[in-house]
Amino acid sequence: MLKAPELLAPAGSIQMMRTAFDFGADAIYAGQPRYSLRVRNNEFGTVAALKEGIDEAHARGKQFFVVSNIFPHNAKLATYLADMAPVVALKPDALIMSDPGLIDMVRETWPEQAVHLSVQSNTVNWAAVRFWKKLGLTRIILSRELSLDEVAEIRQQCPDIELEVFIHGALCIAYSGRCLLSGYFNHRDPNQGSCTNSCRWDYKVSTSDNPGVATNQPVAFYSHPEQEILLEERQRPGELMPIEEDEHGTYIMNSKDLRAIEHVQRLVEIGIDSLKIEGRTKSAYYVARTAQSYRQAIDDAVAGKPLDPSLLRELDGLANRGYTDGFYQRHHDADYQNYLRGHSESDRSLYVGDAIGFDAARGLMEIVVKNRFSVGDRIECVHPSGNHISLLSRMENKAGQPITVAPGSGHRVWIDLPALYTNSFVARFV
Repeated sequence: MLKAPELLAPAGSIQMMRTAFDFGADAIYAGQPRYSLRVRNNEFGTVAALKEGIDEAHARGKQFFVVSNIFPHNAKLATYLADMAPVVALKPDALIMSDPGLIDMVRETWPEQAVHLSVQSNTVNWAAVRFWKKLGLTRIILSRELSLDEVAEIRQQCPDIELEVFIHGALCIAYSGRCLLSGYFNHRDPNQGSCTNSCRWDYKVSTSDNPGVATNQPVAFYSHPEQEILLEERQRPGELMPIEEDEHGTYIMNSKDLRAIEHVQRLVEIGIDSLKIEGRTKSAYYVARTAQSYRQAIDDAVAGKPLDPSLLRELDGLANRGYTDGFYQRHHDADYQNYLRGHSESDRSLYVGDAIGFDAARGLMEIVVKNRFSVGDRIECVHPSGNHISLLSRMENKAGQPITVAPGSGHRVWIDLPALYTNSFVARFV
Protein backbone atom coordinates (compact mmCIF):
# COMPACT_ATOMS: atom_id res chain seq x y z
CA MET A 1 0.00 0.00 0.00
CA LEU A 2 1.31 3.44 -0.93
CA LYS A 3 2.24 5.82 1.87
CA ALA A 4 0.90 9.37 1.75
CA PRO A 5 3.72 11.92 1.85
CA GLU A 6 3.53 14.88 4.17
CA LEU A 7 2.04 18.02 2.59
CA LEU A 8 4.23 20.92 3.70
CA ALA A 9 2.94 24.48 3.24
CA PRO A 10 4.51 27.93 3.72
CA ALA A 11 3.51 30.33 6.48
CA GLY A 12 4.48 33.97 6.76
CA SER A 13 1.92 34.57 9.51
CA ILE A 14 -0.33 32.82 12.01
CA GLN A 15 -3.26 33.37 9.63
CA MET A 16 -1.40 31.60 6.82
CA MET A 17 -0.54 28.73 9.16
CA ARG A 18 -4.16 28.28 10.19
CA THR A 19 -5.31 28.45 6.59
CA ALA A 20 -2.74 25.84 5.53
CA PHE A 21 -3.90 23.43 8.23
CA ASP A 22 -7.60 24.08 7.52
CA PHE A 23 -7.08 23.18 3.86
CA GLY A 24 -5.15 19.98 4.38
CA ALA A 25 -1.48 20.67 5.12
CA ASP A 26 0.24 18.30 7.53
CA ALA A 27 3.03 20.73 8.43
CA ILE A 28 4.15 24.29 7.82
CA TYR A 29 7.50 26.05 7.73
CA ALA A 30 8.24 29.55 9.00
CA GLY A 31 11.36 31.44 10.01
CA GLN A 32 12.78 34.40 11.86
CA PRO A 33 13.69 37.23 9.48
CA ARG A 34 17.27 37.47 10.78
CA TYR A 35 18.16 33.85 10.07
CA SER A 36 15.91 32.75 7.19
CA LEU A 37 15.63 33.73 3.55
CA ARG A 38 12.43 35.73 3.98
CA VAL A 39 12.64 39.17 5.62
CA ARG A 40 9.56 40.78 4.06
CA ASN A 41 5.98 39.71 4.82
CA ASN A 42 7.22 37.70 7.79
CA GLU A 43 5.33 37.97 11.08
CA PHE A 44 7.47 35.42 12.93
CA GLY A 45 10.09 37.92 14.00
CA THR A 46 9.66 37.30 17.72
CA VAL A 47 9.96 34.28 19.97
CA ALA A 48 6.41 34.98 21.16
CA ALA A 49 5.04 34.67 17.61
CA LEU A 50 6.94 31.42 17.05
CA LYS A 51 5.68 30.05 20.36
CA GLU A 52 2.08 30.80 19.44
CA GLY A 53 2.53 29.06 16.11
CA ILE A 54 4.36 26.00 17.43
CA ASP A 55 1.97 25.50 20.35
CA GLU A 56 -1.11 25.79 18.12
CA ALA A 57 0.34 23.47 15.49
CA HIS A 58 1.11 20.81 18.08
CA ALA A 59 -2.35 21.20 19.65
CA ARG A 60 -3.80 20.39 16.23
CA GLY A 61 -1.55 17.37 15.78
CA LYS A 62 0.48 19.16 13.07
CA GLN A 63 4.18 19.94 12.66
CA PHE A 64 5.98 23.29 12.67
CA PHE A 65 9.43 23.58 11.08
CA VAL A 66 11.58 26.65 11.79
CA VAL A 67 13.66 27.88 8.86
CA SER A 68 17.19 28.96 9.70
CA ASN A 69 18.81 28.60 6.30
CA ILE A 70 20.97 31.67 5.72
CA PHE A 71 24.64 31.44 4.81
CA PRO A 72 25.84 33.87 7.51
CA HIS A 73 28.77 36.22 7.45
CA ASN A 74 30.95 36.35 10.55
CA ALA A 75 28.89 39.00 12.35
CA LYS A 76 25.87 36.72 12.65
CA LEU A 77 27.87 33.81 14.06
CA ALA A 78 28.51 35.77 17.25
CA THR A 79 24.80 36.00 18.09
CA TYR A 80 23.42 32.84 16.54
CA LEU A 81 23.45 30.35 19.42
CA ALA A 82 22.16 32.89 21.93
CA ASP A 83 19.34 33.90 19.59
CA MET A 84 18.41 30.31 18.77
CA ALA A 85 18.39 29.01 22.36
CA PRO A 86 14.86 30.27 23.15
CA VAL A 87 13.66 29.04 19.74
CA VAL A 88 14.98 25.51 20.28
CA ALA A 89 13.37 25.57 23.74
CA LEU A 90 9.97 25.90 22.01
CA LYS A 91 10.52 22.39 20.58
CA PRO A 92 10.01 22.97 16.86
CA ASP A 93 9.71 19.72 14.96
CA ALA A 94 12.85 20.54 12.96
CA LEU A 95 15.21 23.33 12.00
CA ILE A 96 15.67 23.79 8.26
CA MET A 97 19.34 24.73 7.74
CA SER A 98 21.90 25.05 4.95
CA ASP A 99 25.21 26.39 6.28
CA PRO A 100 27.63 23.63 7.41
CA GLY A 101 29.06 25.81 10.17
CA LEU A 102 25.68 26.61 11.68
CA ILE A 103 24.61 22.99 11.36
CA ASP A 104 27.74 21.91 13.25
CA MET A 105 27.08 24.47 15.99
CA VAL A 106 23.48 23.32 16.40
CA ARG A 107 24.40 19.62 16.40
CA GLU A 108 27.01 20.21 19.10
CA THR A 109 24.79 22.41 21.28
CA TRP A 110 21.43 20.65 20.83
CA PRO A 111 22.12 17.11 19.56
CA GLU A 112 18.48 16.14 20.16
CA GLN A 113 17.16 18.84 17.81
CA ALA A 114 16.10 17.45 14.40
CA VAL A 115 17.72 19.25 11.45
CA HIS A 116 16.51 19.20 7.84
CA LEU A 117 18.91 20.23 5.08
CA SER A 118 17.61 23.21 3.11
CA VAL A 119 17.25 23.27 -0.67
CA GLN A 120 19.81 26.10 -0.50
CA SER A 121 22.50 23.45 -0.09
CA ASN A 122 21.78 22.20 -3.62
CA THR A 123 21.85 18.45 -2.93
CA VAL A 124 21.80 16.74 -6.32
CA ASN A 125 23.19 13.22 -5.71
CA TRP A 126 22.89 10.29 -3.33
CA ALA A 127 26.48 10.53 -2.08
CA ALA A 128 25.77 14.00 -0.71
CA VAL A 129 22.61 12.69 0.98
CA ARG A 130 24.66 9.97 2.68
CA PHE A 131 27.23 12.56 3.79
CA TRP A 132 24.60 14.69 5.51
CA LYS A 133 23.00 11.64 7.11
CA LYS A 134 26.35 10.76 8.71
CA LEU A 135 26.30 14.21 10.34
CA GLY A 136 22.98 13.41 11.99
CA LEU A 137 20.50 15.20 9.72
CA THR A 138 17.08 13.55 9.53
CA ARG A 139 15.74 14.92 6.23
CA ILE A 140 17.22 16.24 2.99
CA ILE A 141 15.34 18.74 0.83
CA LEU A 142 16.54 17.86 -2.64
CA SER A 143 17.58 20.40 -5.24
CA ARG A 144 14.87 21.64 -7.60
CA GLU A 145 17.19 20.94 -10.51
CA LEU A 146 16.65 17.15 -10.40
CA SER A 147 14.61 14.96 -12.73
CA LEU A 148 12.12 12.40 -11.45
CA ASP A 149 14.50 9.59 -12.42
CA GLU A 150 17.33 11.20 -10.44
CA VAL A 151 15.04 11.60 -7.42
CA ALA A 152 14.08 7.93 -7.72
CA GLU A 153 17.74 6.86 -7.81
CA ILE A 154 18.51 8.88 -4.68
CA ARG A 155 15.55 7.24 -2.94
CA GLN A 156 16.82 3.77 -3.92
CA GLN A 157 20.37 4.49 -2.77
CA CYS A 158 19.25 6.20 0.47
CA PRO A 159 16.18 4.35 1.76
CA ASP A 160 16.72 5.21 5.43
CA ILE A 161 16.52 9.01 5.46
CA GLU A 162 13.58 11.33 4.79
CA LEU A 163 13.53 13.09 1.41
CA GLU A 164 11.57 16.24 0.56
CA VAL A 165 10.96 17.92 -2.80
CA PHE A 166 9.29 21.12 -4.00
CA ILE A 167 6.10 20.74 -6.01
CA HIS A 168 4.80 24.30 -6.41
CA GLY A 169 5.92 27.92 -6.33
CA ALA A 170 8.46 30.39 -7.68
CA LEU A 171 11.68 29.13 -9.24
CA CYS A 172 15.05 30.87 -9.09
CA ILE A 173 16.82 31.67 -12.37
CA ALA A 174 20.03 30.41 -10.77
CA TYR A 175 20.63 27.29 -8.72
CA SER A 176 18.35 27.90 -5.75
CA GLY A 177 19.57 30.94 -3.84
CA ARG A 178 22.74 31.45 -5.89
CA CYS A 179 21.57 34.47 -7.91
CA LEU A 180 23.64 37.67 -7.67
CA LEU A 181 21.18 40.14 -9.19
CA SER A 182 19.67 41.38 -5.93
CA GLY A 183 23.06 41.86 -4.31
CA TYR A 184 24.40 43.66 -7.37
CA PHE A 185 21.49 46.05 -7.89
CA ASN A 186 20.39 46.71 -4.30
CA HIS A 187 23.22 45.42 -2.09
CA ARG A 188 20.69 42.98 -0.62
CA ASP A 189 22.14 39.49 -0.49
CA PRO A 190 19.71 36.67 -1.37
CA ASN A 191 21.44 34.31 1.04
CA GLN A 192 21.04 36.76 3.90
CA GLY A 193 17.28 36.65 3.53
CA SER A 194 16.76 39.94 1.70
CA CYS A 195 16.40 38.92 -1.96
CA THR A 196 14.46 41.54 -3.93
CA ASN A 197 13.52 39.07 -6.70
CA SER A 198 15.36 41.19 -9.26
CA CYS A 199 14.95 38.45 -11.86
CA ARG A 200 11.21 39.11 -11.81
CA TRP A 201 11.43 42.84 -12.62
CA ASP A 202 10.71 44.23 -16.06
CA TYR A 203 13.72 45.13 -18.21
CA LYS A 204 13.43 47.28 -21.30
CA VAL A 205 15.30 46.34 -24.45
CA SER A 206 17.76 49.15 -25.09
CA THR A 207 21.17 50.00 -26.56
CA SER A 208 23.81 52.65 -26.14
CA ASP A 209 25.22 52.77 -29.68
CA ASN A 210 22.15 52.91 -31.92
CA PRO A 211 22.17 56.24 -33.82
CA GLY A 212 19.65 58.73 -32.53
CA VAL A 213 18.81 56.77 -29.38
CA ALA A 214 19.81 57.96 -25.93
CA THR A 215 21.64 55.56 -23.63
CA ASN A 216 19.36 53.11 -21.80
CA GLN A 217 16.25 54.26 -23.67
CA PRO A 218 13.86 51.80 -25.35
CA VAL A 219 14.61 51.15 -29.00
CA ALA A 220 12.09 50.62 -31.81
CA PHE A 221 13.50 47.51 -33.48
CA TYR A 222 10.52 46.97 -35.72
CA SER A 223 10.57 48.01 -39.37
CA HIS A 224 6.97 46.78 -39.69
CA PRO A 225 4.40 45.48 -37.14
CA GLU A 226 4.83 41.81 -38.09
CA GLN A 227 8.58 41.73 -37.43
CA GLU A 228 9.82 39.92 -34.28
CA ILE A 229 13.12 39.98 -32.43
CA LEU A 230 14.24 36.40 -31.98
CA LEU A 231 16.98 34.69 -29.97
CA GLU A 232 18.76 31.59 -31.19
CA GLU A 233 21.12 29.78 -28.84
CA ARG A 234 24.19 28.30 -30.55
CA GLN A 235 23.66 24.75 -29.27
CA ARG A 236 19.98 24.78 -30.31
CA PRO A 237 19.91 25.81 -33.97
CA GLY A 238 16.45 26.37 -35.33
CA GLU A 239 14.85 26.95 -31.91
CA LEU A 240 13.83 30.60 -32.25
CA MET A 241 12.74 32.30 -29.03
CA PRO A 242 10.93 35.65 -29.26
CA ILE A 243 11.78 38.55 -26.98
CA GLU A 244 8.38 39.78 -25.90
CA GLU A 245 8.02 43.38 -24.73
CA ASP A 246 4.93 45.43 -23.92
CA GLU A 247 4.39 48.86 -22.39
CA HIS A 248 5.68 47.55 -19.07
CA GLY A 249 8.93 46.14 -20.48
CA THR A 250 10.20 42.60 -20.95
CA TYR A 251 10.38 39.81 -18.40
CA ILE A 252 13.10 37.88 -20.20
CA MET A 253 14.94 36.85 -17.00
CA ASN A 254 11.82 35.46 -15.32
CA SER A 255 11.46 31.78 -14.71
CA LYS A 256 8.00 30.34 -14.99
CA ASP A 257 6.50 29.12 -11.72
CA LEU A 258 6.73 25.48 -10.68
CA ARG A 259 3.54 23.41 -10.82
CA ALA A 260 4.19 19.69 -10.50
CA ILE A 261 0.76 18.44 -9.48
CA GLU A 262 0.78 16.12 -12.50
CA HIS A 263 3.82 14.34 -10.98
CA VAL A 264 2.37 13.71 -7.51
CA GLN A 265 1.48 10.12 -8.43
CA ARG A 266 5.08 9.34 -9.46
CA LEU A 267 6.53 11.04 -6.38
CA VAL A 268 4.21 9.01 -4.15
CA GLU A 269 5.30 5.82 -5.91
CA ILE A 270 8.98 6.76 -5.52
CA GLY A 271 8.42 7.10 -1.77
CA ILE A 272 9.16 10.77 -1.17
CA ASP A 273 8.39 11.71 2.43
CA SER A 274 7.36 15.34 2.00
CA LEU A 275 5.93 17.46 -0.84
CA LYS A 276 6.63 21.16 -0.33
CA ILE A 277 4.85 24.29 -1.53
CA GLU A 278 6.94 27.47 -1.89
CA GLY A 279 5.55 30.90 -0.97
CA ARG A 280 5.97 32.33 2.52
CA THR A 281 5.40 35.85 1.17
CA LYS A 282 2.21 34.90 -0.70
CA SER A 283 -1.41 35.42 0.41
CA ALA A 284 -3.63 33.21 2.56
CA TYR A 285 -5.72 32.56 -0.57
CA TYR A 286 -2.62 31.17 -2.31
CA VAL A 287 -2.03 28.80 0.60
CA ALA A 288 -5.68 27.72 0.65
CA ARG A 289 -5.77 26.94 -3.08
CA THR A 290 -2.44 25.14 -3.25
CA ALA A 291 -2.94 23.14 -0.04
CA GLN A 292 -6.45 22.10 -1.07
CA SER A 293 -5.38 21.08 -4.58
CA TYR A 294 -2.28 19.13 -3.56
CA ARG A 295 -4.13 17.50 -0.66
CA GLN A 296 -6.62 16.05 -3.15
CA ALA A 297 -3.85 15.05 -5.55
CA ILE A 298 -1.99 13.18 -2.79
CA ASP A 299 -5.11 11.45 -1.48
CA ASP A 300 -6.14 10.44 -5.00
CA ALA A 301 -2.67 9.11 -5.78
CA VAL A 302 -2.59 6.99 -2.64
CA ALA A 303 -6.08 5.65 -3.48
CA GLY A 304 -4.97 4.76 -7.01
CA LYS A 305 -7.10 7.41 -8.72
CA PRO A 306 -5.84 9.44 -11.70
CA LEU A 307 -5.15 13.16 -11.54
CA ASP A 308 -8.33 15.24 -11.47
CA PRO A 309 -7.88 17.71 -14.38
CA SER A 310 -9.92 20.38 -12.56
CA LEU A 311 -6.98 20.83 -10.18
CA LEU A 312 -4.96 22.33 -13.04
CA ARG A 313 -7.65 24.94 -13.57
CA GLU A 314 -7.81 25.77 -9.86
CA LEU A 315 -4.07 26.41 -9.70
CA ASP A 316 -4.19 28.45 -12.90
CA GLY A 317 -6.41 30.94 -11.08
CA LEU A 318 -3.48 31.95 -8.86
CA ALA A 319 -1.21 34.80 -9.93
CA ASN A 320 1.70 33.22 -11.77
CA ARG A 321 4.33 33.83 -14.44
CA GLY A 322 3.12 30.85 -16.41
CA TYR A 323 3.66 27.30 -15.19
CA THR A 324 6.35 24.72 -15.76
CA ASP A 325 7.07 21.37 -14.14
CA GLY A 326 10.68 22.48 -13.86
CA PHE A 327 13.29 19.78 -14.35
CA TYR A 328 11.15 16.84 -13.31
CA GLN A 329 10.47 15.75 -16.88
CA ARG A 330 12.80 17.00 -19.60
CA HIS A 331 10.68 16.21 -22.67
CA HIS A 332 6.89 16.07 -22.90
CA ASP A 333 5.14 14.35 -25.78
CA ALA A 334 2.53 16.29 -27.73
CA ASP A 335 -0.43 14.41 -26.24
CA TYR A 336 0.70 15.23 -22.70
CA GLN A 337 1.19 18.90 -23.49
CA ASN A 338 -2.27 19.10 -25.04
CA TYR A 339 -3.76 17.41 -21.98
CA LEU A 340 -2.31 20.03 -19.68
CA ARG A 341 -3.14 22.94 -21.97
CA GLY A 342 -6.70 21.86 -22.64
CA HIS A 343 -7.65 21.74 -19.01
CA SER A 344 -5.65 24.65 -17.66
CA GLU A 345 -6.67 27.36 -20.11
CA SER A 346 -10.41 27.05 -19.56
CA ASP A 347 -12.65 27.99 -16.65
CA ARG A 348 -10.00 29.99 -14.78
CA SER A 349 -10.86 31.86 -11.59
CA LEU A 350 -9.68 35.08 -9.95
CA TYR A 351 -9.54 35.77 -6.20
CA VAL A 352 -11.99 38.59 -5.41
CA GLY A 353 -12.59 38.68 -1.65
CA ASP A 354 -12.88 37.18 1.81
CA ALA A 355 -16.21 36.10 3.33
CA ILE A 356 -15.86 37.34 6.90
CA GLY A 357 -19.35 37.10 8.44
CA PHE A 358 -22.97 36.21 7.76
CA ASP A 359 -25.66 38.82 8.48
CA ALA A 360 -28.66 36.70 9.47
CA ALA A 361 -31.07 39.66 9.44
CA ARG A 362 -30.23 40.45 5.82
CA GLY A 363 -29.51 36.90 4.76
CA LEU A 364 -26.28 38.07 3.15
CA MET A 365 -22.55 37.42 3.57
CA GLU A 366 -20.16 40.31 4.23
CA ILE A 367 -17.25 40.35 1.78
CA VAL A 368 -13.97 42.24 2.13
CA VAL A 369 -13.28 42.98 -1.53
CA LYS A 370 -9.85 42.29 -3.04
CA ASN A 371 -10.67 42.56 -6.77
CA ARG A 372 -13.64 43.80 -8.80
CA PHE A 373 -16.63 41.50 -9.33
CA SER A 374 -20.26 41.97 -10.31
CA VAL A 375 -23.79 40.62 -10.05
CA GLY A 376 -24.14 37.97 -12.72
CA ASP A 377 -20.63 36.57 -12.16
CA ARG A 378 -20.20 32.87 -11.53
CA ILE A 379 -18.37 32.69 -8.22
CA GLU A 380 -16.70 30.01 -6.14
CA CYS A 381 -16.33 29.84 -2.36
CA VAL A 382 -13.10 28.08 -1.40
CA HIS A 383 -13.77 26.51 2.00
CA PRO A 384 -12.23 23.67 4.06
CA SER A 385 -15.56 21.80 4.08
CA GLY A 386 -15.65 21.84 0.27
CA ASN A 387 -16.02 24.46 -2.44
CA HIS A 388 -19.31 25.97 -3.57
CA ILE A 389 -20.08 27.39 -7.03
CA SER A 390 -23.06 29.68 -7.65
CA LEU A 391 -24.31 32.54 -9.82
CA LEU A 392 -24.18 35.85 -7.98
CA SER A 393 -27.67 37.37 -8.10
CA ARG A 394 -27.74 39.90 -5.26
CA MET A 395 -25.36 42.49 -3.82
CA GLU A 396 -25.85 45.32 -1.33
CA ASN A 397 -23.72 48.07 0.20
CA LYS A 398 -23.39 48.85 3.90
CA ALA A 399 -26.60 50.89 3.87
CA GLY A 400 -28.54 47.96 2.45
CA GLN A 401 -28.94 49.54 -0.99
CA PRO A 402 -28.83 47.24 -4.04
CA ILE A 403 -25.65 47.58 -6.09
CA THR A 404 -24.31 45.62 -9.05
CA VAL A 405 -20.53 46.03 -8.79
CA ALA A 406 -17.95 45.56 -6.03
CA PRO A 407 -15.39 48.12 -7.28
CA GLY A 408 -12.20 46.67 -5.87
CA SER A 409 -9.83 46.48 -2.92
CA GLY A 410 -10.83 48.51 0.13
CA HIS A 411 -14.59 48.07 -0.29
CA ARG A 412 -17.07 45.89 1.59
CA VAL A 413 -20.22 44.43 0.10
CA TRP A 414 -22.90 41.94 1.12
CA ILE A 415 -23.82 39.11 -1.27
CA ASP A 416 -26.10 36.07 -1.36
CA LEU A 417 -23.97 33.26 0.05
CA PRO A 418 -25.03 30.62 2.60
CA ALA A 419 -23.86 31.05 6.20
CA LEU A 420 -21.91 27.79 5.88
CA TYR A 421 -19.28 29.57 3.80
CA THR A 422 -18.27 32.11 6.42
CA ASN A 423 -14.47 32.46 6.45
CA SER A 424 -14.15 31.23 2.88
CA PHE A 425 -12.15 32.78 0.05
CA VAL A 426 -14.28 34.01 -2.86
CA ALA A 427 -13.19 33.75 -6.50
CA ARG A 428 -14.96 34.55 -9.76
CA PHE A 429 -14.64 32.60 -12.99
CA VAL A 430 -13.12 34.55 -15.87
